[in-house]
Amino acid sequence: MDKPKRQKSVTLFTSPLCIWCTRAKNYFKKKGIKYRAIDVSRDKKAARDCIRNGCKGVPVVLIAGSQWICGFDQKKIDRSLGIK
Repeated sequence: MDKPKRQKSVTLFTSPLCIWCTRAKNYFKKKGIKYRAIDVSRDKKAARDCIRNGCKGVPVVLIAGSQWICGFDQKKIDRSLGIK
């Protein structure tokens, strides 16, 4: 029997009232993807990290601690997490 593949870590940088952030959260829930949410309006260091990695708005998805995806780019997220 194959062991289930361990999911890569996912961090979602969000802000209140962000429609695309809500869509990303709903997508992750639908796909059973566990994630950690960070509100950049409350965490200025996290906001600076996003900007330093080329993302000027939210949502920002950080996969496995090294792959930054600016915006809710479902194809990139799926590819990075191995979702079909």
